[in-house]
Amino acid sequence: MHEYGNLLILATLWLLYFLSHSLLASLTAKHWVAKRYPAFMPWYRISFNVLAVLLLLPPLGLMWHWHSSPLWEFNAALTWFTYGLTLLAILGFLWSTRYYDSGEFIGLRQLRLRIREVHDQENFHISPLHRFVRHPWYSLALVLIWSREMDAAMLVSAIMMTLYFIYGSRIEERKLVVYHGEVYQRYQSLVPGLLPRPWRYLSREAAEALVAGARRQ
Repeated sequence: MHEYGNLLILATLWLLYFLSHSLLASLTAKHWVAKRYPAFMPWYRISFNVLAVLLLLPPLGLMWHWHSSPLWEFNAALTWFTYGLTLLAILGFLWSTRYYDSGEFIGLRQLRLRIREVHDQENFHISPLHRFVRHPWYSLALVLIWSREMDAAMLVSAIMMTLYFIYGSRIEERKLVVYHGEVYQRYQSLVPGLLPRPWRYLSREAAEALVAGARRQ
């Protein structure tokens, strides 16, 4: 019973983290801050990122502290296969960062230029991985999460993270529709959200045409 209590606490911490993360990332919260504390807006994104990292420490710490025996184990061949998946996911993440505006993502650009706008300033673009899934970082994170042996605490954490990626991606897309309008809705109809499908993706030419159409709007 003690172990079940620990797992319930862990799940609750993850839930609180994801709720606070979604709330602070929402347009509602940003509009509220922009209206009442406009001078803070250049600091909003970088403060959001720092807070996201700090609040992540308690559930991660408890997940490792309550480490227990694996619920299942891989044989040698499957272990090497999962190592390969993990390596590919890490390399994919590192490679994909070249297609993001890191200054915008971290919040340094907003701080340097004293930007007080609520909406993100990055233009609509489609990176190579975005041709296959709309949220490649979430997809790569799912590979990292599930390509390993699980104990009870890790399994609870993996389930909570997966549910958040599903829910959080939908919340994020509501903002992207506000930012980019009809072109993003068109993109949604052509590319899957988290799980790639061999029959549903954008060719390089189709992606370039969609981006060109967005620039003409």
